Amino acid sequence: MPTPSLASLPIRRLTLRDLAACADLSQDRGWPREEHKWGFLLTAGKGYGIDGPDGGLVSACVVTEYGPHEHPALAAIGMVLVAERHARQGVGRRLMRHVVSAMGPTPLTLHATPNGRPLYEELGFKVTGRAEMVCGHFTPGGADPRVATRAATAEDLAAILRLDEQAFGTDRTHIVTRLPAFADQLRVAEEDGRIIGYAAAWPNMDTHVVGPLIARDTAVAQALIASLAAHTDRPLRTDIDVRHEELLVWAKKRGLASIAFNSVMAYGITELPGDWTRRFAPVTVAAG
Repeated sequence: MPTPSLASLPIRRLTLRDLAACADLSQDRGWPREEHKWGFLLTAGKGYGIDGPDGGLVSACVVTEYGPHEHPALAAIGMVLVAERHARQGVGRRLMRHVVSAMGPTPLTLHATPNGRPLYEELGFKVTGRAEMVCGHFTPGGADPRVATRAATAEDLAAILRLDEQAFGTDRTHIVTRLPAFADQLRVAEEDGRIIGYAAAWPNMDTHVVGPLIARDTAVAQALIASLAAHTDRPLRTDIDVRHEELLVWAKKRGLASIAFNSVMAYGITELPGDWTRRFAPVTVAAG
């Protein structure tokens, strides 16, 4: 029988049953398998994929929606992958067109690698900023800020959600409430009994990814990173908005080296909602 063309293969919703296939696709493209992150994204968001005629996924991506369930205020697209054997055949473009259409009037955002950016620009996405990935073993030292930090408790959740919505610009309760199970650490910074920042560190292969990182100012962000580092032996990795120059300089002095830059892009809006001055790093670039 003739092999079906890629253009005729159906696009379907992915579920947790597709976790291994998604990890296989990541591995096929030379990415880490990242099963822990895939599981988080597939439960918190919507996965889309195309099955190959020879088995396995040809392409996949995940969309994470924020705000009211019926009328999301923002959606983040991530983990856009195409199997190596089907690369440069238009399948990624087809999947992205489908997702953009399916999301209707909902504004979209994503983090684009230099290789992916031309496709997204073709689809109408505009660059709104940049993020720098840094990674390394954190080295304490110097005059670190004297900001009180501690492990978060269940009683902190309401205050964390309020702070997060102010900084992010829309509700993401379904993400924040999953952090205690997803992350190895969830810590808060406080002043006079009031929470002024929070951050998580979640396991990804041999590193701990710092994200989200929401803080009143740079000094609070520094204190949160230092407190997370003090409770792990793994290298830290995070993606910091390049407008936070002071934090990036400090992180590099503490042993975190620059690894890559991604373009922050948006569709349907000219800039992301919320207060970027308090939004230092995303949960993961795949979820905004």
